[in-house]
Amino acid sequence: MIQKYVFGTPFETDAVITPIPAAQGRPPFGMISLEEGFSFTYTMEKDDIIYGLGEANRGINKRGYCYISNCTDDPEHLEDKRSFYGAHNFLILSGQSDRTSQDAPRTFGLFIDYPGKLTFDIGYTRQDLLRIACDDPDLYLYVIDGPSPYDIVKQFRQIIGRSYIPPKFAFGYGQSRWGYKDQKDFRRVAEGYRKNHLPIDMLYMDIDYMDRYKDFTVSKERFDDFKAFVQEMKDQDIRLIPIIDAGIKIEPGDPVYEEGLQKGFFCQKEDGTPFVAAVWPGYTHFTDVLDPDARAWFGSNYRFLTDMGIEGFWNDMNEPAIFFTPEGVDEVKALMQRFIDNDDPNANWDAAQEEKVTVAQLQAALKGIGNRPEDYASFYHKVDGRLVRHDKVHNLYGYNMTRAAGEAFEKIAPNKRILLFSRSSYIGMHRYGGIWTGDNKSWWSHILLNLKMLPSLNMCGFLYIGADLGGFGADTTRDLLLRWLALGVFTPLMRNHAAIGTREQECYQFENLEDLRHILGVRYRLIPYLYSEYMKAALDGDLYFKPLAFVYPDDRMALQVEDQLMLGGEIMIAPVYTQNASGRYVYLPEEMMFIKFLPDGTIRQEVLEKGHHYVEIALNEVPLFIRKGACIPVAEAAEHVAAVDTEHLTLLGYEGASYVLYEDDGLCRDPKVQGSRRTLHR
Repeated sequence: MIQKYVFGTPFETDAVITPIPAAQGRPPFGMISLEEGFSFTYTMEKDDIIYGLGEANRGINKRGYCYISNCTDDPEHLEDKRSFYGAHNFLILSGQSDRTSQDAPRTFGLFIDYPGKLTFDIGYTRQDLLRIACDDPDLYLYVIDGPSPYDIVKQFRQIIGRSYIPPKFAFGYGQSRWGYKDQKDFRRVAEGYRKNHLPIDMLYMDIDYMDRYKDFTVSKERFDDFKAFVQEMKDQDIRLIPIIDAGIKIEPGDPVYEEGLQKGFFCQKEDGTPFVAAVWPGYTHFTDVLDPDARAWFGSNYRFLTDMGIEGFWNDMNEPAIFFTPEGVDEVKALMQRFIDNDDPNANWDAAQEEKVTVAQLQAALKGIGNRPEDYASFYHKVDGRLVRHDKVHNLYGYNMTRAAGEAFEKIAPNKRILLFSRSSYIGMHRYGGIWTGDNKSWWSHILLNLKMLPSLNMCGFLYIGADLGGFGADTTRDLLLRWLALGVFTPLMRNHAAIGTREQECYQFENLEDLRHILGVRYRLIPYLYSEYMKAALDGDLYFKPLAFVYPDDRMALQVEDQLMLGGEIMIAPVYTQNASGRYVYLPEEMMFIKFLPDGTIRQEVLEKGHHYVEIALNEVPLFIRKGACIPVAEAAEHVAAVDTEHLTLLGYEGASYVLYEDDGLCRDPKVQGSRRTLHR
């Protein structure tokens, strides 16, 4: 059962698309205060578990820390960070112990539909207290009651709409790097994969393909005939996937800039002039994507690239990220001048002298010039004829930028799926595209962070998800890449991406590349199963990744496991994420068949009893576990998705088991038109 409570005058985010009448009064549990903004407090029992919050730090169980929904461009994904790129205000409290109050529900879900900064204090200030708070008492609070966390997630997924469905080629492997500058670079990477028979379907284009980092342009110096080059790559069964950033460069004479300015489609300051912020192209304007007309205009510009054969995009910098503003620069310059004008240089270190500028103050000002709260509070959106200050709706920007593209594609390519994913997001964007989890590092701990985000994002509707395999920042190592790829085999978005200046981490850069070829090959062998499970999850409003506790709710040990996941209806994954490990410990909630894909192309199968096991997993092996009584389809290895043979499949698993395989053409926008399900028997 879902109840909707209305407080103040909420901003319409379009996150929920199912009409739900407003309930009277207050929720039957927890305490709500409207004295200083809005707050919801609830006393948790000792063993209660908190799930959800999508792209958030730390564990699958979110209890014990403070999380802030405030879409933030911050590449330092350390354990103390409270905000990442997305804002996903859905959580589930799963009661695990008897309550003193008979009328208090054991298990419930909450969705706080509020587009500004929202704090979730989940046992951080006080271990037994859940407190959700924001500055403005204008929001929708959805309370979902159900018998289990899994049931609550399914109810929530029904009211927020079907998850985005990408084209089938998007389940192939993709290579990316910030630093591929011209067609020569892309040809070199394509050749490195194809001549070494390393499977690949996509090459991603970071900002250097553009003319001076301007959206909806291609550098003519670096690509003399871009349309022909796109076709050249397609002839090798490789699709180019360009990046689109949020800022439109201020450049008189540029047609995109001129049209957006002339039609008033850019966010403005209080005085009515367009807001100015610096990003990659220099000073830019941000399109007012909360205005339907401006959103349609921004989306229509993608046609520039689709007309040249492009079939996929990744949207970036759309928190929106701000490097600096003219106002911020002026403040730092004034501070710098005061620092220079100090009579006594030694006074720079004396914070007690308020008229002096200390070194620490100057350093803080320089460090804090980007993404300043005062800058986000200084520009406005036009919504239904009124001005809305950006920081009040900040978390909707990336969502609506991607929505702009998704809505445009319905007109540009009405019968065709286009690959689309974003860095910043809010619940609702899951209907238009997927996400990748941003600028991680080549750290072993980030494999585990990647793993723990997956089910939480699924709970919030995001199914097409993945991380930068091998790590974006810092230098990867061969063993780290192999282990991360072995997790990436199972994520819908499987992309290796690295930052400029880091070690080159294309698979062919490492010795004994037959090991990398094997792991990529396993991905393609599993595509019939992975695609089938993805489509069933999307069409049926289900999860692709689940915590073990969702499948084994009565198993106390399963409730504690955070480094193993259930995938689809048949398998469990347990990747290795520790340096120099020869294997790992796993917990099996029931008898399972342990499968290892070996580098010689064979498959080792072993039935393991319920309980704890140490399993050996070499760097060049891909493990998975098949549930008792189940089986999965496996194809022969292929070098691109279109070459995967789905007619001649092998079924792995238990004798007498069957599997329902979903298939479609992988292209049609409405999969129900082309899709079918057939039962395979082992």
